[in-house]
Amino acid sequence: MARATMTLDRIEQGQDAVIASVDCVEPSLRKHILDMGLTPGTEVTFVKCAPMGDPMEVRLRGYELTLRKEDAAHIKVRDIHAAHNLRRVNPAQRNTAHPGKGESKSFRPRAGERAKATDAPLTFALAGNQNCGKTTLFNQLTGSNQHVGNFPGVTVTRKDGTIRKHDEATVVDLPGIYSLSPYTGEEVVTREFLIGEAPDAIINIVDATNIERNLYLTLQLMELDIPMVLALNMMDEVTANGGTVDINALEAMLGIPVVPISAAKGEGIDELVDHALHVARFVERPGRQDFCRQDGSDGGALHRCIHGISELVEDHAVRAGVPVRFAATKLVEGDDLVREALRFDENEKSAIERIVSQMESEGGTDRMAALADMRFRFIEAVCDATVVKPSESREHKRSVAIDRILTGRYTALPVFVAIMGVVFWLTFGVIGAVLQDWMDVAVGWVTDLVDAGLTAWGVNEVVHSLVIDGAFAGVGSVLSFLPIIVVLFFFLSLLEDSGYMARVAFVMDKLLRKLGLSGRSFVPMLIGFGCSVPAIMATRTLPSEHDRKMTVMLTPFMSCSAKLPIYALFTAVFFPDHAVIVMIALYLMGMVVGVLVALVLKRTAFKGDPVPFVMELPNYRMPSLGNMGRLVWDKAKDFLTRAFTIIFLASVVIWFLQTFDMRLNVTADSADSLLAMLGGLIAPVFAPLGFGDWQASTALVTGFVAKESVVSTLTVLLGGASAITALFTPLTAFVFLTFALLYTPCVAAVAAVKNELGVKSAVAVVLMQCGVAWAAAFIVKAVGTLLGLA
Repeated sequence: MARATMTLDRIEQGQDAVIASVDCVEPSLRKHILDMGLTPGTEVTFVKCAPMGDPMEVRLRGYELTLRKEDAAHIKVRDIHAAHNLRRVNPAQRNTAHPGKGESKSFRPRAGERAKATDAPLTFALAGNQNCGKTTLFNQLTGSNQHVGNFPGVTVTRKDGTIRKHDEATVVDLPGIYSLSPYTGEEVVTREFLIGEAPDAIINIVDATNIERNLYLTLQLMELDIPMVLALNMMDEVTANGGTVDINALEAMLGIPVVPISAAKGEGIDELVDHALHVARFVERPGRQDFCRQDGSDGGALHRCIHGISELVEDHAVRAGVPVRFAATKLVEGDDLVREALRFDENEKSAIERIVSQMESEGGTDRMAALADMRFRFIEAVCDATVVKPSESREHKRSVAIDRILTGRYTALPVFVAIMGVVFWLTFGVIGAVLQDWMDVAVGWVTDLVDAGLTAWGVNEVVHSLVIDGAFAGVGSVLSFLPIIVVLFFFLSLLEDSGYMARVAFVMDKLLRKLGLSGRSFVPMLIGFGCSVPAIMATRTLPSEHDRKMTVMLTPFMSCSAKLPIYALFTAVFFPDHAVIVMIALYLMGMVVGVLVALVLKRTAFKGDPVPFVMELPNYRMPSLGNMGRLVWDKAKDFLTRAFTIIFLASVVIWFLQTFDMRLNVTADSADSLLAMLGGLIAPVFAPLGFGDWQASTALVTGFVAKESVVSTLTVLLGGASAITALFTPLTAFVFLTFALLYTPCVAAVAAVKNELGVKSAVAVVLMQCGVAWAAAFIVKAVGTLLGLA
C-alpha cells in the first residue's frame, strides 16, 4: 500500500483512494469540486492522464470526471489501494403504491393558494445537468414551436417553446448546469431566471444512468419551493442493462412527481406533460426541502444551523423574493449574491457567521463540505433504497473501449487529426464544395434573371447598379458560404452529440492552457481555418466568458479559406516556383502571430488563468438526427439573418463609395470615386509597408466585405491580374500577403463577433487585428530590406 495520505495528483494510474479533504484556496473552485461529488469520504479511481500528461481522468459516483493536476493537488486522499469494482448494495425488489395526480400527501397546495384556471398562461423552466438529454426533451415537448434568443443583458443563449397541443404553456430551456452555485455564467443566469422570473413550475430532467450525480441539482431546485416534476430520462438504457428504479418509492422520498421517460424515443412525454401541467395549475410545491434528517436522526449541527439561519432571515428573504430555505443554505455556503440581495446590517451578518462557526465547530467540518456532504448522503440513501444498478452498462463498456483509441497516449492526436481532416475534406473539398458551387450557380441565375428584368423594365442605371452590383454582388458572395456552414455544423454537431468533443478538450487542454485558454477552445480555433464565421459561432459551447472572449479574439488569426484567392493570385504572379512554400509560410505565420497575441492578451486584457478544467466525460451515444437538424437550421437561420441585414448594409455602403464621387455624381472612372478618395486618405498608412497607392488601399477596404473582393478589386482597377506587377515587387507582394493574412476579418465575421460579444468587442477585434497586421507587415518589410530582398 502507498503512503497513508497524499494528494490526488500523485496516486498511480489504476489506484483507488478515499478523499480526505478539499483544500483549494479559491472558494468558488472548491465549491465547484465539492458540487461535482468530490466530497470527503468519497472513493475515486485514477483512470488515466491525457496524452500530454495533463489533465487527469478520475471515476467517482458512477461517472468520469476530468480535472487538472494542479487542481487535484489541492485534494488530499487516504487509503490508497488497487482499484476494485465496488457495487452499491441494491434494494430488494418491491411494489410501491403509486398515487394518482393530486392524491399524494408528499406534494399538495398550501393553504390559501388557489388553483389556476385551465386556460391561464403557464411558464415552465427546463433544468438539468449537461449531457442529460435536455435538448432532446425540449424538442420533444415543443417540436417546431420554438425560437432562440439571449437572456436579458447576457449572451447566454435562451430557447423558448410552446408545448405541443397546449398553446398556453411555454417552456424555457435553461443552460445545462451542475449546481445553483455562482461558479459559471450559466449557473447565475439559471438562478436569476428561477428566482426573478418565477416560473409556474420546473421540469427537472435527470439522467437515470447517472442518477446519483444528477440528483445533486434536483435537491437544490427543490429548495426554491417552486412546483416541480422530475423527468427520469434514459430509462430504456437502465432497463436494457438489467437495472431498475422504483419510481413510486423515489417519488415518495423526494416529495415530487417522478415520471420515467426516454426523450430520444419519445416515450413518457405525454405523461410528463400531464404531471407538469397539474403541478403548475394546482401549485403543488415540493413536499420535502429538509435533507438533513435521515433514518430518523435529528439532522445534527448542520440541520440546526440551517433552521436557525432560516428563522433569522425569513423576513429579509420574503421581502427580496428569495425562497427562505434556498437563502439559508446559500448563506451557509457563503454565497455573496444572496447575501447582497438580502441586505443585512452588520449585526445580522455577525449573527449568521456565529451560527455557521458553531456548526463547523460541532460538526468538525467546514460550511461548504458540510452542505455538499449532506446532499450526497441523502442522495446515497435515496439511491440505496430505490435504484437497482447493474455493475457496468453496455454504454460505459463501449465508451471505455473507444477511449482506449480516441484518448490513448499514442493514438489520440493522430486519430483527432484524421477525424478533423475527414471533416474538413468533406466540408471544404467534397460535399460543401459541391453545394457551394450549386449555390453560386443559383445566386448567379437569380442575379442574371433580375438583371435582365431590370434592363427590360428600363430601370434607372444607378438603381440597376445598386441592386445588381451592390445588393446581389455583396450578399450573393456571402451566401455562397451558407452550404459550407451547414455542412460544417452538421459534422460538428455529430461529434458533439456523440460525446467526442469533450474528449478533444481533454486531449488538448495542456497545450492551450499555456496560451491562457482551456482545451475547449481548440475546436473553434480549428474551424477558423475554414471560415471565421462558424468558428466564432462555435465559441458558444465554451462555458467560461473568459475563454469565450479570448477565443473569439484569436480565431480570426487562423487563415480562413476566403483568403486563398489572394494567396493564389500573388503566389502565381510573384512566386510561381515556390508557391507551396509561401502558402505554408503564411499559414504558419498566422498561427505564430496568434500565439504571440494570446501570450500578450494573457498578461494584459485577460489576466489570470482560464477556468479550471473540471468537466464530466459522458458516455458515447448515437447522435439524434432531430437535434442535429435543428442545430444546423438555427446556425443557417442566424447566418441568413446577418446576410440580409448587416452584410447587406455594408455591401450597399461599398457600392455607394465605388459609384459616386465627391459631388455625388456617378463616376466613369473608379479612380474618381469616393472609394478611391478614401483609399487615397489611408494610403499613407501603408506607405511604410511599400504599397502606398490608392489601388492597393482600396482593395484592402473592399476586402472588409469579403476577402475575395481584394482580388476582384485589384483586377478591375488595374485591368487584369498580371498588372499587379506594376504595384508590387516580390518583397512588397509578400508584405501585402502578410497584411491580408492578419488584418480585420470580413464584415460577416465582425458581425458574428458583435452578435456574440457586443459592439465594443467587435470594434476591439477590428482595431487589434489591423494594428497587429501593420506591425507584422512592417517587420517583414524591414527584415526583407535588411536581407537585400527589396
